[in-house]
Amino acid sequence: MRTLPFVGRENAFEQLNGLLQKKTATLAVVSGRRRIGKSRLIQEFGKNHRFLEFIGIPPDIGITADDQRAVFGQKLGRSIGFPALRANDWSDLFQMLAEQTRHGRVIILLDEISWMATGDPTFLGKLKNAWDTEFKKNPELILILCGSVSTWIEKNILSSTGFLGRIPLTIHLYELSLPDCNQLLEAQQFMGTSYDKFKLLSITGGIPWYLELIPPASTVQQCIKQLCFTPKAPLVNEFDRIFHDLFDSRGTIYKKIITALASGPLEYNAICDVLNSSSSGVVSDYLSELIAANFITRDYTWSFKSGLFARLSQFRLSDNYLRFYIKFIEPQLENINRGYFEDSRPEDLLGWHTVMGLQFENLVIQNKKALFKMLGIAPSEILLDNPYFQRKTTRQQGCQIDYLIQTRLNNLFVCEIKFSKNPIDSSVISEVQEKIKRLTIPRRFSCIPILIHVNGISDAVQDKGYFYKIIDFSDLFCYK
Repeated sequence: MRTLPFVGRENAFEQLNGLLQKKTATLAVVSGRRRIGKSRLIQEFGKNHRFLEFIGIPPDIGITADDQRAVFGQKLGRSIGFPALRANDWSDLFQMLAEQTRHGRVIILLDEISWMATGDPTFLGKLKNAWDTEFKKNPELILILCGSVSTWIEKNILSSTGFLGRIPLTIHLYELSLPDCNQLLEAQQFMGTSYDKFKLLSITGGIPWYLELIPPASTVQQCIKQLCFTPKAPLVNEFDRIFHDLFDSRGTIYKKIITALASGPLEYNAICDVLNSSSSGVVSDYLSELIAANFITRDYTWSFKSGLFARLSQFRLSDNYLRFYIKFIEPQLENINRGYFEDSRPEDLLGWHTVMGLQFENLVIQNKKALFKMLGIAPSEILLDNPYFQRKTTRQQGCQIDYLIQTRLNNLFVCEIKFSKNPIDSSVISEVQEKIKRLTIPRRFSCIPILIHVNGISDAVQDKGYFYKIIDFSDLFCYK
């Protein structure tokens, strides 16, 4: 089995290492999307210390609290050289774990804690009591609670009065930066062009586990085939696992939302229409959970004059894998499972280039800090930034900007994020000019056009000198 380097997560690792300096027992929380690398981060942190790891089993029909306790007890017994330990109460299991970790530096990971709590509403109360009365007796103990269901963690732990004041460190992990993704690709001896790397990242995003699945020393075509378009390929069934394990009975509703957003951003009322639901708090809860899971993002528009966000917003599918699955894997599932799709080229699928444009926008926006550096903008100078849209009214035209940055000096950096299978020609200039013309901009504001591309530009675009900066996708691999 390949051992790939642990890349990125410098800030998170530094925060965890800071816990080693504390003179008292510490409780920490790590959350983030499934496959984002939470467990790997904590394992790397704990590898030079005594490290005990327990993980809940995925919820399914018939899985009970007894099953969760049995798995926990089995792992606890093995960790101390005993047979599986049995208990009918979590308090007894926590007591046994605390007794075995009473002295010296110990790091304990309770992974997928929402699964671990399945079927027992007293689980968290008993864990809190065990922390207060048992685990805290060891001043060198670090207990880390980890999970993929971020809304569950927020509601039941971070916002719970029972854990109030007891958690000095909370870490939420996001996708790896493009330089970190590039480092993983190079570790797997992937030698493709920056355009080939874009194709892979348009499927995987910056999700470490997906990138680690890439077969070593393969072409981009071989990678896509083995990941997505062969029977039992790892990313063929991943979608159903995500929605079943994370959302259980609500998975069908959430899939409707994801499917609707796969074709582009939507406002709240449009999503309600998709669900045949009135505008209510229930839909807001659905969207909040998808946002907390890092699957979708809510992009607010704003007033240039006041520099304040407006109520107007759109929801965007910001997870590249989910869109790729909805658009290209799911429609071909029957052919894939029968082995009929193995020799097909994804680029020939209907809508490929439109979808790649949306995937490219996600990659750029998720690496906006690198973009700031390339544009020479200090984060402290930025007033607001987001994908921006302007509704059509009797007083103004409609307008959509891929990504817009407003600085405190009244500069508007208008970023055109352009995907094309061929080098971009000079027509892009008139497109951006028309967008800027439609914007309702106050006096004393300056518009600065930026072009971000992935597959080259024509000489005419360069020669006309319209864009303040032209950024190649490969340049983003060099900036964190």
